[in-house]
Amino acid sequence: MTTPIRPDDRLSTVLERDPRLLDTLLAASPAFSFLNNPATRKTMASLSTVAHAARVAGIDADDLLARLNAVLTGAPLPAAAAAPAPAATSPEAGELPAAVREREAVECDVREALRKGQEPFAQILAAARSVGAGQALHLRAIFEPAPLYAVLGRLGFVHFTRQEAADDWHIWFWREDAAAAAASASAAPAEVPGPGDLEADANVVVLDVRGLEPPEPMVRTLAALESLPPGATLVQLNERVPQFLLPRLEEHGFVYEIREQSPDLVRIFIRHPH
Repeated sequence: MTTPIRPDDRLSTVLERDPRLLDTLLAASPAFSFLNNPATRKTMASLSTVAHAARVAGIDADDLLARLNAVLTGAPLPAAAAAPAPAATSPEAGELPAAVREREAVECDVREALRKGQEPFAQILAAARSVGAGQALHLRAIFEPAPLYAVLGRLGFVHFTRQEAADDWHIWFWREDAAAAAASASAAPAEVPGPGDLEADANVVVLDVRGLEPPEPMVRTLAALESLPPGATLVQLNERVPQFLLPRLEEHGFVYEIREQSPDLVRIFIRHPH
């Protein structure tokens, strides 16, 4: 019996099950256009569940699940649902919010990288981390990067989206208040001595991601690696082997060692290559 697709399944997991499901998602909403790009599909699809993707696209999650499962099992497609309400993240009309106009913009243009099939997630995350008090991140992309809303939302950002052309999207991210900025600062990994066999060492960064909901463990780990100095080691403490993280480490040239030390403790030692 085929295991049905569930609301909390990642889009990346869904797409691995049957290539035809990509066409189903693309037909469901223009908000899924980011899946057309292989590089961004690899990253963005791992950041969004089916339920979240449906919510971002402004479509009914149950209807989307029914269509995906029908394709997966070969069952007849359900009748088309009523026209969806406008997506919550649809391009806004009118002027920029005053909260954006009054802020200095940190520019991040990833259009050319996307056209070349490159994956700019680390670049975007680094730019977001650089946004200071009184600033906003101005992101330009060739499609609406909907999964980023949830990822940067976890770092305290709100957003405003505007589409200037079919392949020219402007998205501004900013923190509304000091409390959000403080929450973001607390999300940064702390350099502290690790438990067990780790000694207090200036060249060791320990990042405990146990108990965090995806994609937060990967987001925090990639952010920590951006500032990891040569010769240092990042030790991620996890409850399981982070399967989605490992290909990203290899893509960026990091070497790693996995130590499964107990049923609920896995340590991943991550270093720059020698």
